[in-house]
Amino acid sequence: MDQTMPGSDKQAVVLLSGGLDSTTVLAIALDQGYTCSCLSFSYGQRHARELRQAETICTTMGIRRHLVLRVDLDAIGGSALTDTLAVPKDRQREEIEGEIPVTYVPGRNIIFLAYALSWAEVLGASDIFLGINAVDYSGYPDCRPDFLAAFEKMANLGTRAGSHGRPFTFHAPLMHLSKKEIIKKGLGLGVDYSLTHSCYDPEGELACGRCDSCRLRLQGFFEAGAVDPLPYAGRIKPGQEDQR
Repeated sequence: MDQTMPGSDKQAVVLLSGGLDSTTVLAIALDQGYTCSCLSFSYGQRHARELRQAETICTTMGIRRHLVLRVDLDAIGGSALTDTLAVPKDRQREEIEGEIPVTYVPGRNIIFLAYALSWAEVLGASDIFLGINAVDYSGYPDCRPDFLAAFEKMANLGTRAGSHGRPFTFHAPLMHLSKKEIIKKGLGLGVDYSLTHSCYDPEGELACGRCDSCRLRLQGFFEAGAVDPLPYAGRIKPGQEDQR
């Protein structure tokens, strides 16, 4: 594995799931001049295809260092993404935004950020980027500004780098953007969204088009006046995305 010497300027660790949001964040970090190291997780998720897409994204976007860690959250369960619970389908936006759904994975972002922090300290990177969003999201409590601010404070209290005056900064550039705005931002940076994967419950190689993640994505492309390049089950046609 290629390793840059700790202390190099403009280094960042980017949490990369292989989805639309995290890929846009990677493009933003690269555009800001960071040398990015990407971190992905195999956590027993039913939509593990996203890891294959993350690898392709790193290759396409010139990322030299991509670490995939295994965290057995499926052994804990408690989520439709890691257990046998059914993934909600065909929900309206009000339903999606109204409650914490069964696709919430207990402690996931806390765990992922802790690993990212650990790796960043080893690499000498002071900046950590992630794609959480508090506008078009599914009600996850670990996607909110107050959560991230609290984690950053804890990180700088509990690390050698933080205690030695080299604080970490956590960047969530999509935090206050709608899905439409995220997509427009990514397209402006040249993101190839055909490389991404967002579906919680894919049907073979096809995105289902019916889970919360698919519906928010399709609605975002429709509102942005763009066509989602992904193939969907049910042969969704351009212009029908907002009806799913």
